[in-house]
Amino acid sequence: MISELLRESETVELKKSLAELKEGMVSVAAILNKHGAGELWFGIAPSGKPAGLDVTDKTLRDLSQAIAAHIEPKIYPQISTQTVAGKTCIHIRFDGQNAPYFAHGRAYMRVADEDRQLSAAELEQIIVDKNQNALRWDTRVLDKPWPDLEIKKVKRFAKRAGLQWDALGDDEESRQQQALNKLELLQKGELCNAARLFFAKEPIQLRCAVFGTTDTVTIIDRHDFDGDILELIEEAQKYILKNIHIGMRLEGLYRVDVPEISMDALREAIINAFCHRDWRDPDYVQVAIFKNRVEIRNPGKLYGGLTLTEMRKGNVSRRRNPLIADLFRRIEMVEGWGRGMPLILESAPSVAFRQVAGLFIASFMRPSFSLNAKETPQNPSKPLKAPQRHLKDVLLTQLSEQPGLSMAALAELNHTSLDSIRHHLLALQSSGRIRHIGPSRGGYWEIVDGANDEGGGV
Repeated sequence: MISELLRESETVELKKSLAELKEGMVSVAAILNKHGAGELWFGIAPSGKPAGLDVTDKTLRDLSQAIAAHIEPKIYPQISTQTVAGKTCIHIRFDGQNAPYFAHGRAYMRVADEDRQLSAAELEQIIVDKNQNALRWDTRVLDKPWPDLEIKKVKRFAKRAGLQWDALGDDEESRQQQALNKLELLQKGELCNAARLFFAKEPIQLRCAVFGTTDTVTIIDRHDFDGDILELIEEAQKYILKNIHIGMRLEGLYRVDVPEISMDALREAIINAFCHRDWRDPDYVQVAIFKNRVEIRNPGKLYGGLTLTEMRKGNVSRRRNPLIADLFRRIEMVEGWGRGMPLILESAPSVAFRQVAGLFIASFMRPSFSLNAKETPQNPSKPLKAPQRHLKDVLLTQLSEQPGLSMAALAELNHTSLDSIRHHLLALQSSGRIRHIGPSRGGYWEIVDGANDEGGGV
């Protein structure tokens, strides 16, 4: 006998009667597509109050046949009667790892306690994820003829990864072959795509640009870099350092340069951009430097159903390219426990993340922008306060560019009080133009009324 009050969730669906059988099948498919396992109850209202059913052996048999007839691919659930608060109910426990699942010919996805029909693009992504081991780009065998590899790069990497180069073989060619094998870059003797990124003479590219304002209208500088994946990570860092403000502090008698944005956070974001990008997309990893922010952009949205809110919680690691990630881990450029996001958030708490037009964007606010904006030609010592009648529009623009901005950061950017920012944000929320996603600390703002997001190519 079950006495506790049941609640609907992403893995539990409650139906008051068998008249809702079709809706129940939809919930089974939706839960399977999201979580791979769940529970369906008949005889319990969505509120959790038991209503009870008249259950016979024929009832259970008909229910089993309905599941077999209307859920594809086939599943084999456990169907039983359970007593809940003195009422007889039907409990169905199901699982399956062959997503996508269809109910009555349509595919659904569980979102909170609701079932949403999948679009064609979402359905395609589930199919790709299902076959990820066979379709993973980083472990896919390169087409022949293979690109030439630079043995000096293989040798340097092998030593950084702790391999004893001289012990790998009798000559350089055999040592390279053994090193590639130990690094899992050979699949049944065939070279993988990941090897090309790290060691091929044929380079990959990085696109960088500096803009004169807070949008992409005026380009001050633009540079495309060629190289292997490790070289481009270094070039991205150097380009950013060259084009942002550098302060200083004294440590004893020595001067220490202090960039306006944490280089630890930027480096982690750059590594993530190359590590987790969708390499099937021919677009570049991009570094875009604006007056008010630095953006690291990479092709490919979050992988495996991970949301921005879940990602910001940290210690969550869904890897699109596990072999590439493992190569970075071998040379201690990343950790193997999903620590990248916590490191970024610790070093740059105001970082904002968004996904636009197939790109994942990490946006770092530049403190120098708010400091420079405080000075005006008429009175350099007096802050320029945004007109209150326009502040809502200003806030919408700022939040579309940097959704992770806190109220304190918005107050500083607009040279106004925290109370004023709070008042206008509440007004925007009440009018349905913005909503806050996630916890009060660490969440982000979402523009509801279609304010423009930047996300086009640099």
